[in-house]
Amino acid sequence: MRIGEAAAAAGTTPRALRFYQQRGLLPPPARTASGQREYGPGEIARVRVIRDLLALGLTIEDLRSRADRLHLLAQDPPPRCGSVEPGAPAAGIVGRRLAALDAEIDRLAGLRENLARRASGDD
Repeated sequence: MRIGEAAAAAGTTPRALRFYQQRGLLPPPARTASGQREYGPGEIARVRVIRDLLALGLTIEDLRSRADRLHLLAQDPPPRCGSVEPGAPAAGIVGRRLAALDAEIDRLAGLRENLARRASGDD
């Protein structure tokens, strides 16, 4: 399918598909005789994985460092990525992202406490 159809099937835009390709998240697609990009079910599944991971808070750079493994997450069922239970030692990209989220939650909780204290006049 052509880029517009592929983008619609993956729930994104043609521009996003080109961006993912430029960043190395998608391999260069096959081309028609006229030079148009052609995508298949594997690429659509991979784009859905990319979008899901980005929605979970991972970054393009996070994904780029593991682009050679993104196709594995499109399997049904996807392979386990390791333990991310609270208190378990999480490693790699997911562990760093969880630590960053925890730090941001702590920062926001502190801001909330300060604002609530000022609003109540306990300052």
